[in-house]
Amino acid sequence: MREVGAIEELWRYPVKSMLGQRIAQAAVTDLGLPGDRRLALVDRESGKVASAKAPRLWRDLLQCSASLEGEGAVRISLPGAKPLWSTDADVDERLSGFIGRSVRLTDTPPADAELDRSVPDEVLRAGIDAEVAANVVRIGSGSPAGTFVDFAPLHVITTSTLDRIAELSPGSEAEARRYRPNLVIRTSTPGFVENGWFGREVRIGADLRLKVIAATPRCAVPTLAHGESPRDVMALRTLAEHNRVVPLPELAPEPCAGVYARVMTPGQIKPGDKVLVSAD
Repeated sequence: MREVGAIEELWRYPVKSMLGQRIAQAAVTDLGLPGDRRLALVDRESGKVASAKAPRLWRDLLQCSASLEGEGAVRISLPGAKPLWSTDADVDERLSGFIGRSVRLTDTPPADAELDRSVPDEVLRAGIDAEVAANVVRIGSGSPAGTFVDFAPLHVITTSTLDRIAELSPGSEAEARRYRPNLVIRTSTPGFVENGWFGREVRIGADLRLKVIAATPRCAVPTLAHGESPRDVMALRTLAEHNRVVPLPELAPEPCAGVYARVMTPGQIKPGDKVLVSAD
């Protein structure tokens, strides 16, 4: 094992595709960070899970923020409106009114839950308002049952990757929250360092052990406005031009940033904890 850096930030996203919550520590389990992506909106017409990966329909979700207060309900903030709680009787009505589609908030993924993921290159070509080709993604192919995680319980990104994106696109804001990681690792080695972590073990703090299972393919989400942060097409275009890699051996190259990981051994972590990666 070699030390590569230390935990810089921890993030969870209690409602899928809404802005998340920075936390001071976490007891990571097989499900990932407590409260991460435990709720989602489901479109009543299509039955699909609402995701900003299909930005024409769902990009306004990124104007909302969600936070888990203790072990209770999730607090949801909408722009220019009084906050609401996931347990409010009118929560579906208010969210539907804001989004402009009939939705329901749920903590139970539908059977064979799916979402639409607009093809990233098509979004770059035609823009977020265009009707572009989309792939249907089955939720849970590698993620814990009962969550709304797309693929794996943890998403990890390094400051080296964020710095490289910023270097390649001057004037662009390479903010961590555009890429929606759970763990931000402070690293000093330049470049897209996570590209070399596939299949390796990652140790964090005293107990947590992870296995890196894929590079993270990027969709249209990083380009969208996130709260007060404006649209930034370079957040995806830079990766399409400079870090198009194979996320899994059986897949074609895609714009990638960060990695997905599964939990081998649970553990408590906090910012400042050392991060070590196995040699092979």
